[in-house]
Amino acid sequence: MRPRPPVTGRGIFSGTGVIIIGLTATLLALIFPIWSYADRSGTGVSVLNADTVSTQYGPLSALDRDFITKVRLAGLWELPAGQQAEQKGTTQAVRTAGQHLVLGHTFLDQRVRDVAAKLGLQLPNEPNDQQKQWLATLNAAQGTDYDSKFANILRLAHGKVFSVVAQVRASTRNSLVRALADDANTTVLDHIKVLEATGYIDWDALAQDLASSSTPPLTASPAPPGPTADPGSVVPVEPSSSPTYTLPPAATSPPQ
Repeated sequence: MRPRPPVTGRGIFSGTGVIIIGLTATLLALIFPIWSYADRSGTGVSVLNADTVSTQYGPLSALDRDFITKVRLAGLWELPAGQQAEQKGTTQAVRTAGQHLVLGHTFLDQRVRDVAAKLGLQLPNEPNDQQKQWLATLNAAQGTDYDSKFANILRLAHGKVFSVVAQVRASTRNSLVRALADDANTTVLDHIKVLEATGYIDWDALAQDLASSSTPPLTASPAPPGPTADPGSVVPVEPSSSPTYTLPPAATSPPQ
């Protein structure tokens, strides 16, 4: 009796077997990522914590919101300080530095109010206590003492905020905040350069101040209540009047 020849198309390497193997491999590939990332923190979406809200411009974190507030606060005291330097500075270099502060923060104030309006955020309308103290110190100073205090106080403040701008620019996932950080970076660097050009910077004192007082961390702002307002329904935030100075009209282009 002759042995039966093997039947083609059967076994693991048959057409059906190949299909089964392929389906099994696909299932394992789908299961593995779920298993491998289970119970892991700090990966993927976990960085979007409860303080992060969704907007049409991308996630808006607590860090982003604090940065927007700090840009506004910087303008509320550095802009009048620049106006004052244009009048009280005893050298052309100091008066030029004051002019750059006025131009830069007029531009940034327009930018930050526009960003805040689109994101439905409220902004402060007066400097904080530390900034008011700096302004009081400058108000009391005269002559070359004023020049020195103006250059060193403003240079220290800009040096601290420079690292904050870089941190936000590197981490933000919001397109509006990213663009604002770009503008802030350019403006702050310009101000640092013109302040240094005054020739009044006490580099030893600056190094000691920066070493002894690290930049305060950005505090976590609570997420705004409810969904982010529709950009078309938000009224742009306007600066309130101040007993000591008035913000000039916002510029239409950044300082050159």
